[in-house]
Amino acid sequence: MSDNQIRWWLHPLFPFFQGVEVMSRFKKSAPWVVGVAGLASLTLSAWSWAQKSPVPQVVQVDPQAIAAANSLSQAFRAASQNSLPAIVSIEVRGKPVALRGGEGMNPGDMFKGSPFEELFKQDPRFKEFFGPRGGGSMPPSRPQGMGSGFLIDSRGVIMTAAHVVADADQVKVRLHDGREYIASEVKSDPKTDIAIVKIEAEGPLPALPLANSDEVEVGDWVLAIGSPFGLDATVTAGIISAKGRGPSIAEREDFLQTDAAINPGNSGGPLVNLRGEVVGVNTAISTRGGGNDGVGFTVPINLARWVGDQLATAGKVTRAYLGVVIQQLDDKLSRQFGVPVGQGALVTEILTGSPAAEGGVQVGDLVLKFDGRSVRGTRDLQSIVERCRAGEVVPMQIIRDGKDKTLNITLKEMPQNFSLRRSGGEEGSDNGPAQPEKPVPGKVSELGLQVESLSADVARQLGYKDGTKGVVVTSVEADGPAATAGLREGLLIERVGQQKVTTVDEFQQAMKDAELSKGVLLLVRNARGVSTFIVVKK
Repeated sequence: MSDNQIRWWLHPLFPFFQGVEVMSRFKKSAPWVVGVAGLASLTLSAWSWAQKSPVPQVVQVDPQAIAAANSLSQAFRAASQNSLPAIVSIEVRGKPVALRGGEGMNPGDMFKGSPFEELFKQDPRFKEFFGPRGGGSMPPSRPQGMGSGFLIDSRGVIMTAAHVVADADQVKVRLHDGREYIASEVKSDPKTDIAIVKIEAEGPLPALPLANSDEVEVGDWVLAIGSPFGLDATVTAGIISAKGRGPSIAEREDFLQTDAAINPGNSGGPLVNLRGEVVGVNTAISTRGGGNDGVGFTVPINLARWVGDQLATAGKVTRAYLGVVIQQLDDKLSRQFGVPVGQGALVTEILTGSPAAEGGVQVGDLVLKFDGRSVRGTRDLQSIVERCRAGEVVPMQIIRDGKDKTLNITLKEMPQNFSLRRSGGEEGSDNGPAQPEKPVPGKVSELGLQVESLSADVARQLGYKDGTKGVVVTSVEADGPAATAGLREGLLIERVGQQKVTTVDEFQQAMKDAELSKGVLLLVRNARGVSTFIVVKK
């Protein structure tokens, strides 16, 4: 290709219809032509964009909004910086556990069903690894764990979760500045999942102030601080999502719920407000995948402080008790008693020899106030009672037979086996109650069920204790009032309203006096000994 040909092709007035000729002339240099064409295309595109793209607009931001955001950021920063020096990481070593290497393992099991099963089952080399000779004790293993905690006293007193230090042979504490100490004392209260750890450190240590968790409200900003996945001094932010949660993970539950990220390793760390005050001790999460799903639970610091003070001074927690089994009121029960939903706690059982029994409490009493404090549910009553002093005489306001009444209760110290006594100390069957062989039914068509008196033989068949009295449900009509209310075969009806029933005649007479249109209050019991009030309405 000559220079004239090149100059001619590049001339700006080169006619389009001669393009075929040009391409034929440059056929041998097609790659170069394509490359130049691409460059020209990019050049033209860039020029076109420069001509057409709009001039960037400056976004006008409200200075007050920026100031508010910066103020919140500064609050997060201050709370974090003030709290972090008092945060500790906890490493736990459990007691040595001897492992049995392959004990009881058949060397042919891993090849079961294959042509190699018999071969390896008889091979002495595999027996060496899997058989009795290889099943001796292996070197002891020490279970290890980790969690978080925070200083509550400058003299080296640390609060954490009880499950973090449970069954620990050694607890090592690492301070925020990197210093490490072996705990000199560890005291726990598994019922509330709170523990106190003591270290002997040089000089005063930074401690966190404790808030009044009764003043915490849903929507308050909070920070969760700890060592998730071993990442020390991690701070996450969220709000208080709910109060008074009881997800059935501890024996004493009145948790604050938060959406601040809490992950494995956060347990025992603090939940602090924007003033840097502890409002709770992080203890658990609700998760499907093992990590944070935005549902975390923390023990309110007022409860944790009450427990911690006793652990620090006495080494144990002393609680008062009332000695009743209580039930939360739902909408139907609230209507029966004429109180708002969520108010009060309904007595379903009274323990023999308990303060409640000696103080005149009866089944069916609705507790509205205890020690002058309003009762907003079962956990509320439990919490109020336990924090009273044993031996103290406390007024209890109740509703009985539709009338207000006040009882004076002398509280006692809670027995160690109180939880077992509540459930009778026995495990029931999950397979449902056995059916009586020869029922003598008493049909109550209005309710859609049949009952019979509980004889000794029937009681044994259904698993009820000797001496239990009432009428047992032998048949329930599908979609009838009884079935809708939750009655099922095998349940024992002990009361209709406030009237005890031990025979079919007593039950039928009590039902005649009741008004089904308004709802009938029944006290029922299962074979495990758990009593519950239900409302049957036609």
